[in-house]
Amino acid sequence: MERLEITLAKRLLKINAIMFQPERPFLWGNGWSAPIYNDNKITLSYPDVRRFLKVELSRLILENFGEAEVVASVAMGSIAMGALVADTLGLPFVYLRNVPKDHGLENMIEGNFKPGQKVVLIEDLVSTGHNAIKAMREMQLAGGEVLGMVAMFTYKFAEATEAFRQEGLQLLSLTNFDAMLEAALETGNITDKDAQDFELWHEDPESWTPETLKID
Repeated sequence: MERLEITLAKRLLKINAIMFQPERPFLWGNGWSAPIYNDNKITLSYPDVRRFLKVELSRLILENFGEAEVVASVAMGSIAMGALVADTLGLPFVYLRNVPKDHGLENMIEGNFKPGQKVVLIEDLVSTGHNAIKAMREMQLAGGEVLGMVAMFTYKFAEATEAFRQEGLQLLSLTNFDAMLEAALETGNITDKDAQDFELWHEDPESWTPETLKID
């Protein structure tokens, strides 16, 4: 039977939630140039993919963080999916802002959250892990007990892996960079040469430039 991480990667590739552009790299929000881009918000437009993600994220939470009392999304990309998962589990839902609201109550956490509650975080994409760690700390400052995080996709960068280890935050993801490469090769979305180039990028994404892939 095909592994779930491969099945999901193939579905994401099919709807262009994962795109490859090595010759004209994408600019990520953190300033990195990258031959790969994830548009996970597009999954909301495909009922079958949306349902698959909702069910599988809910399963991860039930199997690993069954005592969770609140589902909390990291703004902004995972808010809709987090709400769907919370509804599936019958749990309250909140989301964390990137910066405090600049008017009204000046909230950092939106929703009815009570100190002492056990929280599971949801993220659509984990790259460096900075937003995830920031969200965990905000929940802890508000008195929450963060049990862990579930994500749709993680790049498994060494930087993020180390950050999660140091913070003691457990991350579980439905699919990841390695599974994406395997699925893309199997479906013909990339060649063996592409996969080698993407591995090279993955080793040092901060310093990577298109010139790195020039053919001799």
